[in-house]
Amino acid sequence: MHQEFHIPFISRRNFLQRFGSAALGTTVLARTISELNTLNTAMAAGAPPDDYKALICVFLNGGNDSNNMIIPTIPAEWENYAAIRSPVLAIPNADGGPASALSLNSRNGQNGYPADDYHDYGFHPAMPEMQALFNSGVIAPVFNVGTLSFPLTKVQYSTKSVPRPPQLFSHSDQQTQWQSSLPDQPSNSGWGGRIADLFTAANYNLNGGISMAVTLAGSNLFEVSSSNLAPPYAITTSGAVQLTGFSGNASNGASNVPRRNALNSILATNMGSTNLQTKAYAQVLDHSIDQAESLTLALATNASAPWLTRFTNTITTPNGGSTFTSGLMSQMKMVARLIDLGSRSAASGGLGMRRQIFFIQVGGYDTHTNQTNNQGATTTNAAKVIIGDHANRLADLSQTMNALYQALSDIGRPVGSPIGTRLLKDSVTAFTASDFSRTFPANGYGSDHGWGGHQFVMGGAVKGGATYGKFPTLAVNGPDDTSTGRWIPTTAVDQYAATIASWFGVDGAGMETVFPNLGRFSTPNLGFL
Repeated sequence: MHQEFHIPFISRRNFLQRFGSAALGTTVLARTISELNTLNTAMAAGAPPDDYKALICVFLNGGNDSNNMIIPTIPAEWENYAAIRSPVLAIPNADGGPASALSLNSRNGQNGYPADDYHDYGFHPAMPEMQALFNSGVIAPVFNVGTLSFPLTKVQYSTKSVPRPPQLFSHSDQQTQWQSSLPDQPSNSGWGGRIADLFTAANYNLNGGISMAVTLAGSNLFEVSSSNLAPPYAITTSGAVQLTGFSGNASNGASNVPRRNALNSILATNMGSTNLQTKAYAQVLDHSIDQAESLTLALATNASAPWLTRFTNTITTPNGGSTFTSGLMSQMKMVARLIDLGSRSAASGGLGMRRQIFFIQVGGYDTHTNQTNNQGATTTNAAKVIIGDHANRLADLSQTMNALYQALSDIGRPVGSPIGTRLLKDSVTAFTASDFSRTFPANGYGSDHGWGGHQFVMGGAVKGGATYGKFPTLAVNGPDDTSTGRWIPTTAVDQYAATIASWFGVDGAGMETVFPNLGRFSTPNLGFL
């Protein structure tokens, strides 16, 4: 029953959809062989790595208003910012007070960092942890990132002389395009999934305990692969999903043993079937049951690890904001536990992984109303504008990212690894993504759907403490605006994602497979990793 059988999970419904008839089976088989040939060609020159790395996509669902996440603080620039955003949205300037933008000590212009852009920036006052991480060189903001089919200027946008991504300002379409990096074609896979396909085909995680792609936020396009070699493995913040009432053994109680024995018997029979579909599905189900049980046992080994205290149950927004339970924090806590296990060898009680890709997600960023507690006002109120729904979301993000970095620092090296092995905090890169940013002018209660926005990359390998990309000109009808305070991206999702993928180990041939549109942009690597 518990044989060594490594096959990716596929649901019975999806299995039958893909292999339900002889004709369809032939089509799918031909396509799969073609995809595998492409993957094998892309990885032919490489060898599986002997180190560990992990990526964490933190998706801010709804469209994060990054215009208030990163704020210009040179007085003249801030006054321009405040004149357009006031009085509902404008965050007070960096003046040393507790209710003002948090100033940053930028390394731009120093050797090895981007050139000085002669601007100063601050973070939203709900993000002191992110400020500290930036100033210590761990976090890098990347400016004005968004979905692009081709590089696009204001003139080209206005004249429609260069194709735009379809369905701009639409939540579902922009989420799809962010997670696929392919705005100009139907999307049936994500860039994280294509990386997982590539590395799984090359046996990066040979005999690893779980799929390379793990989601704590249910289904997502980001981790969907083209060839189903590394399908997303969904777990909850409590652990692996198991068949209720079938985990029968001495520790679980005798009442489940007959059910489990019956299931084992059925699976054993079906795995010996001459019907290939019946046999394959039984093998997949058997493997998925074993995988869930193995993961549950592994998770028990770090359930009381001292570094877990870094992850708190509640978030308190600074400067008089709300206190609330964090779903994002609980997702990140489980990710940290899986990183701890994934980075360890099986001999050290771990999962024996070399690469892992995680997806977590939090909502609440669609701030048409209640973005600040000064909504509907006609006069400035600094105490009210720094709290509200958006401040709560940013406090959640700041404290969660900090908890991850501090926990990884506490762990140090993977358990059982030799001296000289890379520290976990240097082996894990977390990055944000969101549908879009939001309009620069307020709508009286919040802000509306935008386009290009700022993102964060965090980790010990990040060349942080500096900013990357071009900050937009904050002017309605200005050179970076479509017309209503929606910034035309100056950095494509492809460039942002490819820089992350390059650090993760995707080489030149692999880049063409994962990011087929990357060649349209002159700077494929932005240099923040």
